[in-house]
Amino acid sequence: MLLELQGHTCRVASSGSERLMIAESFDPEVCLLDIGLPDISGFEVARTLRMRWGKRPLYLAAITGWGDVATRSRVLAAGFDEHVVKPTDNEKLNAILWTARSRTMA
Repeated sequence: MLLELQGHTCRVASSGSERLMIAESFDPEVCLLDIGLPDISGFEVARTLRMRWGKRPLYLAAITGWGDVATRSRVLAAGFDEHVVKPTDNEKLNAILWTARSRTMA
């Protein structure tokens, strides 16, 4: 809701498979993904999105409650651009979007 109030077009999914379906029809520039999902892990969603998008710019940020070093390594290995530990505030979300816009517009 916060992102929509700032003028962003957003889609919300509650499972990994739903996220993949939405990404196909929505064609996002940025995906904020949780890691712990009920069906497909966020790691698998990230790998699938990277394979499907190929060279097209897509910025993936893992927004998760897991902040340990091992999880961070798995996040980056799965193809995420960034690892963010919850709770995430408005300032951090804006920084993610700014970074994503800079990279995808280059």
